Amino acid sequence: MVGVDVRNDIVIDRPCAEVSGFAADPTNAPTWYANVDAVEWLTAPPVEVGSRMSFVADVLGSKLAYTYEVTELVPGEKLVMRTSEGAFPMETTYTWQPLEGDRTRMTMRNAGEPNEFGRMASPLMAAAMQRASGKDLANLKKVLEEV
Repeated sequence: MVGVDVRNDIVIDRPCAEVSGFAADPTNAPTWYANVDAVEWLTAPPVEVGSRMSFVADVLGSKLAYTYEVTELVPGEKLVMRTSEGAFPMETTYTWQPLEGDRTRMTMRNAGEPNEFGRMASPLMAAAMQRASGKDLANLKKVLEEV
């Protein structure tokens, strides 16, 4: 059983290729993720299966660095990244669906099975992640629609 499985989606008034291209590039993460301060590539860009990057985030007032590895990529459709570090190993999935009128539905899913320490915080983490990912998608929408 997955300890946390949080899903949010949003419709962005931009073409699918533009939304997926921007969101799938980890270099852009600090622009639209409220808690991500920096991203450092550990493998050479661009994003492909096996790409690794270190994210530095501000989580509950503490700096946290974690490494994501891209495990699946279908350009313009789906990106899956995984981290196995810390108390809360996580898989993040982005999917993009083109809609009429050059609009895009983007879905973000964060799922993970916490280790023993993280299990206690699981319900609180799920609620916080639900709120944060909703805000992050709203930020992405704002950034892309103001172009």
